[in-house]
Amino acid sequence: MHSPISERMGFVALMILQIILFMLFAVFVRYGKAALPAEVPGLFQEHVSKYPHFQDVHVMIFVGFGFLMTFLKKYGYSATGYTLFMSALIIQWTILVKGFFHMYDGKIELSLEHIIHSDISAAVPLISMGVLLGRTTPIQLLFMALFEIILFAVNEYVALEILSICDVGGSITVHAFGAYFGLAVSLMLRPKKEENEPGQYEAPTYTSDLFAMIGTLFLWIYWPSFNSVLADGTAQERAILNTYLSLAGATVTAFVLSTMMSHEKKLDMVHVQNSTLAGGVAVGTVCNLMIGGHGAILIGILAGSLSVIGYRYVTPAMTAKLRLHDTCGVHNLHGMPGIIAGLGSIVYAYLATKEDYKYDLGAIFPAMASQPKNLTSNHIIGGYERSARAQAGFQLFGLFMTIIIAIVGGLIVGLVLRCTCFRKLQKEEQHQDELYWEVPELKSEYQLIIY
Repeated sequence: MHSPISERMGFVALMILQIILFMLFAVFVRYGKAALPAEVPGLFQEHVSKYPHFQDVHVMIFVGFGFLMTFLKKYGYSATGYTLFMSALIIQWTILVKGFFHMYDGKIELSLEHIIHSDISAAVPLISMGVLLGRTTPIQLLFMALFEIILFAVNEYVALEILSICDVGGSITVHAFGAYFGLAVSLMLRPKKEENEPGQYEAPTYTSDLFAMIGTLFLWIYWPSFNSVLADGTAQERAILNTYLSLAGATVTAFVLSTMMSHEKKLDMVHVQNSTLAGGVAVGTVCNLMIGGHGAILIGILAGSLSVIGYRYVTPAMTAKLRLHDTCGVHNLHGMPGIIAGLGSIVYAYLATKEDYKYDLGAIFPAMASQPKNLTSNHIIGGYERSARAQAGFQLFGLFMTIIIAIVGGLIVGLVLRCTCFRKLQKEEQHQDELYWEVPELKSEYQLIIY
């Protein structure tokens, strides 16, 4: 795929894929009970309460993620455009892929809950996209995303429903998975030694950094909804409170450490854009647990610290020694904080008692309950009377399994992208919109002042 014609054929193939998705929806998907006309007035109104959370998550995916990746000075069209394009396709694909695990009478029941799950799932390839930003073609990104969602859905099903681990905010199954999958793909696509230096457009401008900060603010404001949307009752309120406090702790820490560790001992916009969000990732797995406000702040402090250290030292070392490029520093925002979340879940699962959680214990840790949790008439999980110590062990295994599946899957997809006929961007073609977008001629600052 090295010519404009072959690139157009790639997009034609995506249109064919959209038609195939339409046909699969026609055959397998139907409205769930909550979306069907009510036989009794006032029946099936429970989905209304989830809509505000859905709006918040929706803004995070399409606005937050999109604008956060606009920091590159000539890649704003691609960052926002590909986020919109890829998410729109992946949401449809995810409904089908995850729906096949929970079919009723051979059909996938469509509800607002499914759309929420699909929105959250769309974050997985977007996280991986952040690793590869500017160094892959849109066709490569879509190919990666389609296969990544399959692996993600399988891993999530095993982790949440077979192993029955706690991960309400998706820090393990979403953030860590997306980060290490993307890093593995990047490792397979790493440049030659003589091309390991940053590209000429791999840098921000004052304006592009300001646009990226818009994405940060949207993500920061709505992250409590992302972590709490799948929780219910008092657990949902704890998730909101803990996420907010963890974000606050990470933000203060990121600002302080940025001035201490940056090259000029001043605030670094990279830290402000990303490390301030690390607390939201690090608390996601345990946000609905009884960690206390002090525990949430501590997690935020740890995540903010590790994230700044990662941007200052780990990412440059990965690039220099392994030629592993991570354009957005996803390892520092999603990878390492995701591991913090997983380790935190091990500790808090080990400390969980019936006295502390009362009736919430079975909802948060279904496997620790004496009676199974009946999600639907055909979907029952938990009820294994698992001990707290055993639950902690399963949390550890779930974290380990997720990272292994993500890395192995990423290596395989990266190998396919490297060794097949997919068009590969040359060094001088990377991190710029002009290759795939009609870009208006940019006037100089002097001309803009005159006009």
